[in-house]
Amino acid sequence: MTVARLIRLLPKRAPIWSSSSSPMRLFSSSDLAGVGDDDDEDAPLYSTPAAASSAVLLPTLLQPRVVVFDGVCHLCHGGVKWVIKADKHRKIKFCCLQSETAEPYLRLCGLDREDVLRRFLFVEGPGLYHQGSTAALKVLSYLPLPYSALSALLVIPTPLREIVYDHVAKRRYDWFGKSEDCLVLKEKELLERFIDREELVSRGGSDFSKF
Repeated sequence: MTVARLIRLLPKRAPIWSSSSSPMRLFSSSDLAGVGDDDDEDAPLYSTPAAASSAVLLPTLLQPRVVVFDGVCHLCHGGVKWVIKADKHRKIKFCCLQSETAEPYLRLCGLDREDVLRRFLFVEGPGLYHQGSTAALKVLSYLPLPYSALSALLVIPTPLREIVYDHVAKRRYDWFGKSEDCLVLKEKELLERFIDREELVSRGGSDFSKF
């Protein structure tokens, strides 16, 4: 079976979800060399904007229970460290908003980077995502007791919770500081929980604060 024919058998809209912790694989144009002339524009090739001219995602492998957060924010990084320590069953995975790996998750949820800078994103599964205080409480629900009990705070009306969340989020850089690089690069023992770890390591010298 040719690669082109295999591609056509894949769903055109829904990305494939994987329970694996391995990051998505990018296929370069050389990987697709030799594909027959029967290719057409209907083949669902998923690509990131930055890599569209040279690489194709075949297909995009998205994982459930992924937190997409501001990787240069000291407060956010501290929260991620706390969750990693509490998450003894390793249910939650992470992705820095500043990485290209975050793009498929943003597109899936119809969000842009500015949206997630305002309120972090928790992609719970296909068609199910949360932001802000709701995302935080949903993450807590996956942790062992006693932490999961805090998810009971979901009974508080969302607008009230978001007032508190937004107040802190808007001032987090002033109160807690901001780094020029994703902070996880300074604590690489945490990287095994990040789906974008390979990208982060390869771009370790980049200035992520420009995103």
